[in-house]
Amino acid sequence: MSKHGKKYAAAAAKVEAGKLYTPKAAAELVKEISFAGFDETIEATFRLGVDTRKADQNIRGSIALPHGTGKSVRVAVFAEGEQARAAEEAGADIVGSDDLVAQVQAGNIDFDAAIATPPMMAKVGRLGKVLGPRGLMPNPKLGTVTMDVAKMVGELKAGRVEYRADRYGICHVPVGRASFPVEQIVENYAALYTEILRVKPATAKGKYVKSIALASTMGPGVKVDSSVTRAFLEA
Repeated sequence: MSKHGKKYAAAAAKVEAGKLYTPKAAAELVKEISFAGFDETIEATFRLGVDTRKADQNIRGSIALPHGTGKSVRVAVFAEGEQARAAEEAGADIVGSDDLVAQVQAGNIDFDAAIATPPMMAKVGRLGKVLGPRGLMPNPKLGTVTMDVAKMVGELKAGRVEYRADRYGICHVPVGRASFPVEQIVENYAALYTEILRVKPATAKGKYVKSIALASTMGPGVKVDSSVTRAFLEA
């Protein structure tokens, strides 16, 4: 018995087996076959030829998508003084120092992303066991440990997303919602694809981008032709 229902089966039937779609055709099809009663997230999945057990092949970073993700993001900022004021003015949802550290230690985590100034990291570092597993730990590589907190608050609110290859070399990254126009999904996808190519490790052997797919939250995956993608990006 299939774990998926009739709606999923009907959606999957519209995806041609073995076909590689252009980014635009893939986005159009994913939008057409999304069937849930809510505005589904559309996610790009990249299968990369990297060995993430090797430190120099860890693919991780973040990128501000041109059209955001359509998700409202609650941002917490660990800062004091001038930086705390700047964070509040930039629209941060929660701003604090020792008080915010205490809240998180008590299990009160009411935010989707966190930023910290470098001087606060001695205190925020103690929260690693709580924030780390949730993917909320501020990180210099992701730009979330910074003195320019206002800029990062703005980017996170506008749709900065994190990408990270898991131990199988797979990255799952949101590129919009089913309600987005096709052009916005494709432009977000193109920005992400360009970034994935940019961070290719020099030591990666063989084919780097092995496969790409687009899918909505509840729907089946639609495979994207990476060679067409490359031509599309260079056009």
